[in-house]
Amino acid sequence: MMTTQLQQLWQQGLALMAQPHFLIQLALVAASILLAWLLNSAIQSKLAVHHPTGLKHVALRSSQRIIMPLSLAMLFWLGREALQANEIPGKLLDFLLPVALALGVVRLLVYILRKVFSSSPLVKSAEPFVVVTIWLSLVLHLLGWLTPLLKLFDALAVTFGDSRISLLMIIKLILIIVCAFTLALWLAEVINQKMKNSKVISPSMQVGFSKFAKFFLITAAFLFALNAVGINLSSLAIFGGALGVGLGFGLQRIASNFISGFILVFDRSIKPGDIITVGDKFGWVEQLNARYVVLRNRQGVDTLIPNENLITTEVINWSYADPNVRLEVKVAISYQDDPELAMSLMLQCAHASARVLTTPEPSVRLMEFGVNGIHLQLRVWIADMENGTASVRSEINLAIWRAFKAHNISMPFPQRDLHLKSGWPVAGALPTATNNQHE
Repeated sequence: MMTTQLQQLWQQGLALMAQPHFLIQLALVAASILLAWLLNSAIQSKLAVHHPTGLKHVALRSSQRIIMPLSLAMLFWLGREALQANEIPGKLLDFLLPVALALGVVRLLVYILRKVFSSSPLVKSAEPFVVVTIWLSLVLHLLGWLTPLLKLFDALAVTFGDSRISLLMIIKLILIIVCAFTLALWLAEVINQKMKNSKVISPSMQVGFSKFAKFFLITAAFLFALNAVGINLSSLAIFGGALGVGLGFGLQRIASNFISGFILVFDRSIKPGDIITVGDKFGWVEQLNARYVVLRNRQGVDTLIPNENLITTEVINWSYADPNVRLEVKVAISYQDDPELAMSLMLQCAHASARVLTTPEPSVRLMEFGVNGIHLQLRVWIADMENGTASVRSEINLAIWRAFKAHNISMPFPQRDLHLKSGWPVAGALPTATNNQHE
């Protein structure tokens, strides 16, 4: 059957080229391509000077990609209408018109796919699938096979009670879900960018609104897709029961992390940019996601911590209410040195690092009289804990070392006094018992 239809299509093509008006149609096609190219160049040069952001940027770039095919389709349509007004057949233009429209749709969908999703192997593999699907549908339509194929897919169906599910319905559902999810994710990303650029909303509320918008849009897209193909939404009660059983058996942790993420956002206990310590992990919060928090440390390593851990375990938030953090630099001096002079020198060395704050002021304390020396402690404050503390300590310690060396203040090291008790035998002497044995 397919071979016969291909032969018929070939014969139709030969008959089309043998028509006396074929050269007129070919000339109209060439003129339409030239005019569309000139029109596209003129419009593109005018649009290139504009640099909008947000939705306007997406709309501008989308229009730039469909100007050429839409212009071509419009010129093909005008040429066909002109031929029909003069009673001249225009089968070639009838064939090329949907091809031009399909080209515009393909370019637009591929651009939207790239904008909605970040560059990844999945997106790169999805682009050829979108292109092939559109072109295959167009070829089937032009061959006249699309309608019989759709009827065949609709005939392949099963019935569950009052619901009839066909292969055509499943295909439509998949296509609508893909389109609806793409639109939902794109809108969610637009809302996320708007939230990030807002100067009024706090960082935690920005994340909260973005998460809620994404969850709401995806849910609405799924329900819309089900309703669009004629599936009764009341039948989702079975799915809801199955989901409840799944949560009871194996999805408790996933649901707990998801809910914990919203709790963290709305109670504002942890915000993006906060410096926290969870167990032995220290760093600043890079992202608040639905299931986990991205914690980046000073080595540039990202740790993914489940949201549930931040709710159920102890978390140290170094910047929860005040970004200022106190550092303690411990120094010991010898008992032969003057502790007041050492404390004065340490106070002068407090500002050896530019990161040390002047308010609150640095202070020095004599903590205790140790076994090996007098223990002193310099206390300074910094406001940028995310930059670490090693550089501050290093600069202050080096300044203290130089000051102590200039004023002959020594730093003690562990010492032990060894006392030898009398009564040990003199070297060379033999025990009494041995002398008695020789007598």
